[in-house]
Amino acid sequence: MFQTKLLLPCLSLNMAKQLLQFTDNGIFCAEGNFYIDPWQPVDDAVLTHAHADHARAGSKRYLAHELSREILKYRLGADISLQTIPYGEKVYKNGVQISLFPAGHIIGSAQVRVEYQGEVWVVSGDYKVEDDGISTPFEPVKCHHFISECTFGMPVYQWKPQQLIFNEINRWWGKNREEGKTTIVAGYSLGKAQRILCNLDLSLGTVFTHGVIENTNDALRRNGIELPLTERITPDTSKEALKKGIVLMPPSAVGSTWMRKLQPFEFGFCSGWMNVRGAKKRRAADRGFVLSDHADWDGLISAIDATGCESVYLTHGYTATFSRYLREIGFDAHEVHTLYGDDESESEDPTNDLGVGSAEEADTKKTGIKEALPPERQVLSFGEDLGEAGLGETPKKESI
Repeated sequence: MFQTKLLLPCLSLNMAKQLLQFTDNGIFCAEGNFYIDPWQPVDDAVLTHAHADHARAGSKRYLAHELSREILKYRLGADISLQTIPYGEKVYKNGVQISLFPAGHIIGSAQVRVEYQGEVWVVSGDYKVEDDGISTPFEPVKCHHFISECTFGMPVYQWKPQQLIFNEINRWWGKNREEGKTTIVAGYSLGKAQRILCNLDLSLGTVFTHGVIENTNDALRRNGIELPLTERITPDTSKEALKKGIVLMPPSAVGSTWMRKLQPFEFGFCSGWMNVRGAKKRRAADRGFVLSDHADWDGLISAIDATGCESVYLTHGYTATFSRYLREIGFDAHEVHTLYGDDESESEDPTNDLGVGSAEEADTKKTGIKEALPPERQVLSFGEDLGEAGLGETPKKESI
């Protein structure tokens, strides 16, 4: 496990190696003998946050931020060996210092700072620089080497202030309510759903939830997070009540039988990909709201610059384009290949105007989307993380 006090390391530093290395199992610290967000089971894993592409089951021991405790147990198993610490607290393994700092991505998300013999690396995990009012805001951490995501590392991705987006959502909800239609909003079940929930105009009505989102909310509440009241949709939920309220559901429920039973409805999708022309149509959404829990183009550049780093390594997103631009403006930028994905989109590249790929076609057959929606609204489901699928929380399990 990780020690709260510095003990002298058993091994001397091999100066020929980087402190953090990219291996087949994940980002590895040889001196400390631990991994950060590994994609294979390992002995000791330090996690940046609880999204499924960063927090995978099977490791012997985990270290994460204290606000991730209950959601990690919900997703990875109640019996995992999990040590949690607050932001800024230092722990040690084989003389290597580890501490966590706010990433602003979702509740409990963290950047991992690793220091050994004066050398400092920071692994960002996923992050955004806008204060969303529910996650601890992003905090730049000075370092020699910065390992960063760049999910939206293209100039086209520029976010509006979130309040403008939530004003749009609330006006749309009010309009649907007057027209006697249920308002449905799809957003990632961990992070996006809670961000939406905390910015809704609750004077308009009740917030109803899909079971996956309600289970996630329950885990966060057990961790001491205060969230507005929500009501799980059950077979006893009144359709009239739904028409006056708003429904939060995960992207995996798009086009499902569960969703069809909510008709008549207006359906909106919240994602950074809604910034791309045609993305709304491919998701059969009536409305597309550009809302992302990742940094936009300017946010990525400002975050990297604020670290004062000597070199930056880009792990996932538009790594080739963004690393090339960073080199043009004077950064020592490197593209690295990892198995981290985008929690906003599992397999579809929204800039691909061809739309459907083989992975989505297979998923369409599995979930019956073409049967769930009328022909003019038939599209593919927008990816949800595997962490919930593995718990049996599929859209077909619940009905009204």
